[in-house]
Amino acid sequence: MLKLSRLTDYAAVVMAQIAREPQASHAAADLADAVQLPHPTVSKTLKMLVKAGLLESQRGAQGGYRLARPASHITAADIIAAIEGPVAMTECSQAEGDCELVATCGVADNWQRVSLAIRTLLESVTLAHLADTTPIKLPVQLPIQSISLSAVTA
Repeated sequence: MLKLSRLTDYAAVVMAQIAREPQASHAAADLADAVQLPHPTVSKTLKMLVKAGLLESQRGAQGGYRLARPASHITAADIIAAIEGPVAMTECSQAEGDCELVATCGVADNWQRVSLAIRTLLESVTLAHLADTTPIKLPVQLPIQSISLSAVTA
């Protein structure tokens, strides 16, 4: 099964909670209570999101966590990459991917197209979409047939 880790799921939940009140500074303990997750888990997630540049933290009485940029400029791909690393289906699907079989496997090109389609979809879903309670309208068909891999990897 292809699925995200729990920590990535929690990161999206925490980010959505912050996005619903973007003007406020959010304490880790308050976020943990609001999303009903253990404080240590939320703290670990927040640190990873700060390191990835998605959140800013400020110490002190008025401190807490805030979005580093508007929710409409943070994508699902950004959140996943902050916790899991780059979105790729296979090793050869990453720009810096290294695979010994790439010359003989015969499926690398198509796996790269699948990875690119998934990345494109995840980049089209913003934190603002995730934080909203209305269903996201996704494209019916991604244009992976017209993707030029040489243009993407160049």
